[in-house]
Amino acid sequence: MTGVLGDRASLEAFDEERPRLVGLAYRITGSRTAAEDIVQDAWLRWGGANRAAIDRPAAWLTTVTSRLALDHLKSAHQTRQAYVGPWLPEPTSVEPDPADRVELAESLTVGFLAVLERLGPVERVVFLLADVFGTPFDEIGRVVDKSPEACRQIASRARARIRDGRPRYEPTADEAWDVAVAFLTAAQAGDLDGLLSLLSEGAVLVSDGGAERHAARRPIVRDRIPRFVANLAARIPPDAELSMQPVNGQPALVMREGGEVTMTMTMAVAGGVIDRIDTVINPAKLAALDAPPLR
Repeated sequence: MTGVLGDRASLEAFDEERPRLVGLAYRITGSRTAAEDIVQDAWLRWGGANRAAIDRPAAWLTTVTSRLALDHLKSAHQTRQAYVGPWLPEPTSVEPDPADRVELAESLTVGFLAVLERLGPVERVVFLLADVFGTPFDEIGRVVDKSPEACRQIASRARARIRDGRPRYEPTADEAWDVAVAFLTAAQAGDLDGLLSLLSEGAVLVSDGGAERHAARRPIVRDRIPRFVANLAARIPPDAELSMQPVNGQPALVMREGGEVTMTMTMAVAGGVIDRIDTVINPAKLAALDAPPLR
């Protein structure tokens, strides 16, 4: 009976941590698909571990998941450098928790994850563990095989590297949805002046089609966004299903054709205007959008 209860307790301990582990792996890799695979691997390692000797299951699972995600990121790093056009993370749905810190919500936005691409794999893991998840530096050191002091220095350099490109973030509110709807309405009407009035001075649009889909190969600056978006709206197939839904915690337009997601357009709203638009049409990145929301 003790063994059965022990196994049940171990299962419950893992299930309790699983949403956090998937969120951690997703932030590190930028891939929801990879995050699910990594956490499944962590589960197998948890099953084979001497769990009686593990005093803090959450810390143990964080270390294992982070190491697996770091290995994945290292192997994917070279591929991303050769990626055709701008690279954006896989869009995902998010289940908001009012108890979350702002940093946790911000770190799931497409813009934030895209800025993290400026960091090397180790820098990214150290930064996320330290600044987003509040992991002690001695534990981070065990993940990346470095001293706590070295991890502090890596975290400091990482903050400096992403400071300028870090997107402005405001928790999504009714105003953000109103702005997003007004923008899409203007796009549908071909109202270029109306579109421009809803963009911040530094607004940028990034489009990710990968090698399979035609997309803008470079970020589009504010003055050119209205015509790009209006042209995009005019080319939407008449039988496409359009819906507004949260993507990575922000307002987004989602297009489905034949029941499959073929485009997401996520809008980051700050100060009553749109600061950043991220459009993903790479089919390999859209398959996981309808997976259960991250928490």
